[in-house]
Amino acid sequence: MSANPQWDVSRALGVARLFHLVCGVRDACVTPFLTLYLRQLGLAAPWVGILMGTKHLIAAFWGPFCAFLAKNYQKRRVLLMGSLLGSAGASLLLVLVPPLDKDLRSGSCNASDGATPTAPPPGAALTGTFASNQPPGAPSPASKSSPRTVEASGVGKGPAGSVHEPSGHPPGHAVGSVEGARTTSLAVHPVTSGVKAPSRQGAFKVGGTALPLLAGGTALGSPANWSAAEGHARALGLSSEGLRWTFFLSLGSMVFWELLTAPLEQVADDSLYEYLDCVDAADRYRSLWIWRLLGMSTGACGIAALAGRLECSLVTNGPRGVLHFYGYSLVSTLALLVSIAFPVPTCRRREPSYKTVKALSLVAGDPRLTLLALTVFLIGAATSTVQNFLFWHMKDRGSSELVMGFSVALGWLGEIVVHPFRATLLRKLTRVGTVGLGLGCLAGQLLYYAFLWNWWSVLPAQTLSAISSGALGWAVKASVEHLASPGMERPLSAMFQGHFYGGGSSLGSFAGGFVVMSFSLAVLYQACCVGLLLWLALFLSVQRTLPQEQRINYSKLLVVEASDTSDSEQGTERDWLVKAMREEHSG
Repeated sequence: MSANPQWDVSRALGVARLFHLVCGVRDACVTPFLTLYLRQLGLAAPWVGILMGTKHLIAAFWGPFCAFLAKNYQKRRVLLMGSLLGSAGASLLLVLVPPLDKDLRSGSCNASDGATPTAPPPGAALTGTFASNQPPGAPSPASKSSPRTVEASGVGKGPAGSVHEPSGHPPGHAVGSVEGARTTSLAVHPVTSGVKAPSRQGAFKVGGTALPLLAGGTALGSPANWSAAEGHARALGLSSEGLRWTFFLSLGSMVFWELLTAPLEQVADDSLYEYLDCVDAADRYRSLWIWRLLGMSTGACGIAALAGRLECSLVTNGPRGVLHFYGYSLVSTLALLVSIAFPVPTCRRREPSYKTVKALSLVAGDPRLTLLALTVFLIGAATSTVQNFLFWHMKDRGSSELVMGFSVALGWLGEIVVHPFRATLLRKLTRVGTVGLGLGCLAGQLLYYAFLWNWWSVLPAQTLSAISSGALGWAVKASVEHLASPGMERPLSAMFQGHFYGGGSSLGSFAGGFVVMSFSLAVLYQACCVGLLLWLALFLSVQRTLPQEQRINYSKLLVVEASDTSDSEQGTERDWLVKAMREEHSG
């Protein structure tokens, strides 16, 4: 078997590292910036939440199903190459979706989007003034076609139709739609900016680039200005034909794209693990995730830098951000070439079917696993709010895409730096203590995000991702492997990462968009912080009431070969059993 080039482990690991690196670059080209692009199309927070929730839901259930089929029918390489090729083309469908503003061009290229932003001076603002002479109670003829002017001024008492915006957002950044029908050249209103409410007839409907929010946390054109029923009807109704067209085209494109993309990661992981397991080298599989994070860090910073420098010259029309999709398709093509040499096992091992059902029964039958599954579900819901809307928050503070890319890369690199201390941390704090520490750090991050005051202020909080994402993930994985029955470690870990975490991300995306619309991003992050702290207290309390269980990893006992056992060696075997029990108890 060792003479067969099929089992060249060093070559297989080299190809796998390159594949993970390239796929990390590929994912980071679009995934962190996707909601920012949807905002440029003109979709408000609720519709972006629906799109992202659908994406997470497909990934949570469609990916494992395709991996199961590919394994049973021995079509893993075909699925790998088909997923890469199909997703490279499907990602470009979103570029074809028309934005709400038909006249939208890359007008913000003349602004500071591609340059390093500077903090707006205290009190500075841009005021968009409604050109209307009608009294507040009368219908405005400007609602049909009247222009608007944008003028710079300091903060002060503007007219009844004034809209205040931080100076970090230049005019022409994006466009809003008034009363679901007319298009104006007014700059986009930040999701968290201070906005003075206009009169009722001048209220914005969902159909602007992002539903503007008042300084106090209420949406412009929200139930704060109308009755609750009328406000929600106006805010949620797809009455504008352009909005309906943009939303459903975006939904169809994202569903088709995710159906092609979702199977890739799990099929590649299962294929590589089984390949290494066939030659007793599965222990070398654990360190490959570092290459994906390195690729993601490089991709997020690289594509943001390229977009800032080249997009204005290469993309003459359409919303900002299309260069991210071109980069995604290009890197997908490179990953397709690498996948030709990706290790795929040819040996088939007899394994029981329906491992997912068995893993689910384990979760339902063990209170520790049940509590851990609920914890992972809530973590997914909380982190989805960061993934979906943190860049909106930073954009409203004047941040450039390069700073956004660097901020997420800082968190990923932090996970890599802290990883050598994994064993020490788990030993000192125990698995339960490390989960508690991770939940506390995540709650602290969310509370910090609620009070961002400038574009660079997000960077210190990103260093906590090493604990809130890295250490928390290690503790959950170690707990799952400890509580799983022999042979169920990988299926159970896949269920926690895919179904529970992905399901939580889906629900968090669906709910988060409507919370942003009804209140504000700050309220969303504060609510998530409070929810995590309450669950942390409940998690630690319930853990103390659960009976202490002592488990033995019987797979360790298999090291003693049956041919070596004899009556004279009973004392040695007894010592081995005691040692295994002590290690499990101390772990």
